[in-house]
Amino acid sequence: MSARLETVEIETGREPRAAVIWLHGLGADGHDFEPIVPELGMQPAAPGVRFVFPHAPLQPVTINGGAVMRAWYDVTGDGRQDAAGIRASQARIEALIARERARGIAAASIVLAGFSQGGALALQTGLRHPERLAGILALSAYLPLPDTLAQEASEANRYAPIFMAHGTQDPVIPLSWAARSRDHLVALGYAVKWQEYPMPHSVCATEIEDVGRWLSGILPVR
Repeated sequence: MSARLETVEIETGREPRAAVIWLHGLGADGHDFEPIVPELGMQPAAPGVRFVFPHAPLQPVTINGGAVMRAWYDVTGDGRQDAAGIRASQARIEALIARERARGIAAASIVLAGFSQGGALALQTGLRHPERLAGILALSAYLPLPDTLAQEASEANRYAPIFMAHGTQDPVIPLSWAARSRDHLVALGYAVKWQEYPMPHSVCATEIEDVGRWLSGILPVR
């Protein structure tokens, strides 16, 4: 596998006791959600959180005419999923989890979060991770490789908190796609917190507030 991903990091307090690994969407980079940290309103309720924003690898993306951009996996636009690319990025995120563990953060204090393609990868990785995580956050996203989840799911994360949120006017990933992913997870026994917001393929202030409250409720406090 390639070298560990480069990351942008923000710590909300000294000696962090928790970590949020937040994955950006197609064509963005690790700086994309950097400004969201102070908007979450988590201080001082949950100080000492390390936010890790990795940069996805650069690669050609079929749906964008083969243009090279940061992407967690290829998107073809014809309904096929890039299973090899998804699993390669899953391994890269596992390496970031392992780094946080090596830095003293317990698995149960690590959240995998992401937007769009990054949210899909957060679900892909978190539901299969062998140790219990604090939670999984998927914004404007969907469940990739759903047909393999029942066989590959980790029992450790069967009851991990999952928060999925989506815009009702999303033209990129239709609300129906995300709702179908939610229903698939519920059918497998997962408890999914689901929120809809009147927005396109983006985030909004109310959603950010809801995410901040959710994170504060599942992460350890000092």
